[in-house]
Amino acid sequence: QLQLVESGGGLVQFGGSLRLSCAASGGGLRYYTIGWFRQAPGKEREGISCISAPDGSTNDADSVKGRFTISRDNAENTVHLQMNNLKPEDTGVYYCAASGLRQCVLARLHYDNWGQGTQVTVSS
Repeated sequence: QLQLVESGGGLVQFGGSLRLSCAASGGGLRYYTIGWFRQAPGKEREGISCISAPDGSTNDADSVKGRFTISRDNAENTVHLQMNNLKPEDTGVYYCAASGLRQCVLARLHYDNWGQGTQVTVSS
């Protein structure tokens, strides 16, 4: 069974950068559409970026467009999320998840396998 593990979170100052990784075991990530989600304290988990299985097309939430970039490394069986120009409102727990859909969507109901999350904190 596919298992996902996130890493790369931490504490960063306003305007800084972090690179999150989502590593998989038990299956090839290239066969799944992968999404990144985040959950801020007291808020719903929201989809922020995804990359589709067949062609690598991506989709980003408006809140992160131009700042975050999702990419896939098939050799390492990993999906990365490069986050630049971070803001305090980016603070939250970041999760990666896998979907059997062949298109990139940001709705969490389409994702079946979830990692445990990694904390990102942006100080002002």
